Amino acid sequence: MDYEGFKQQIYKLTDINLSLYKEKQMKRRIDSLIRKNGYELYQDYVQVLKSDKNLYNEFINYLTINVSEFYRNPEQWEVLKDQILPMLLKSSSRLKIWSSACSTGDEPYTLAMVLNQYVPLSSIKILATDIDDEALRKAKAGIYSEKSLEKLPDAYIAKYFTRDGNTFIVNDDVKNCVEFSKINLLKDKYPSDCDLIVCRNVLIYFTEEAKAEMYAKFNKALKDKGVLFIGSTEQIIMSGRYKLTPIKTFFYIKDGDI
Repeated sequence: MDYEGFKQQIYKLTDINLSLYKEKQMKRRIDSLIRKNGYELYQDYVQVLKSDKNLYNEFINYLTINVSEFYRNPEQWEVLKDQILPMLLKSSSRLKIWSSACSTGDEPYTLAMVLNQYVPLSSIKILATDIDDEALRKAKAGIYSEKSLEKLPDAYIAKYFTRDGNTFIVNDDVKNCVEFSKINLLKDKYPSDCDLIVCRNVLIYFTEEAKAEMYAKFNKALKDKGVLFIGSTEQIIMSGRYKLTPIKTFFYIKDGDI
């Protein structure tokens, strides 16, 4: 079995289309994982993925590159808090927010905390989605290490977490703001009428063709004048093709349908 055959088998097994990921980068990561687990051939690794739940979960977690932390790139969160959210809240006090690749939950919980500077937690509802079941399980548990909170302002930690030894547990009133669900961004239907979509540090792993399709779908998922918030290593080339206009670095506003 060559890599093309491996991609086909993985699609059948996981519903993840590896052809939409940057091949050189992804193949290198997968080959390294296979060797780490003591396998040499793609077909042997595929067979064990079908029967070993732990290896399967490890593969999905590795594939989806779950790197997350609270308040990642703090200066961007400050722009969101001080400029983007006040702009959006002029239209509605109940924003529809989608954290589209939420990993272990750090991002949507951060969103709830930042939005709470303006509206009560009881008025906040955030949809948080990911493709990784194990990451979603951890997100729902809401238990984090001290390192995950390094960049979060101390006032947020004091207000929104309960400390238990070396771990920090998200308080229930924050957990209640977030609804977690599984969505494959490459094939599933997107939510609609979103005021704010957050998709950070995910798009860099996809091919240009896949990204173009996702930008078009993000446009359709946003309300008119809704905002897309992307990652610090990402930029939408010729964003006007998708009716997405940059308003701040890493923030794009929808200015029409495509």
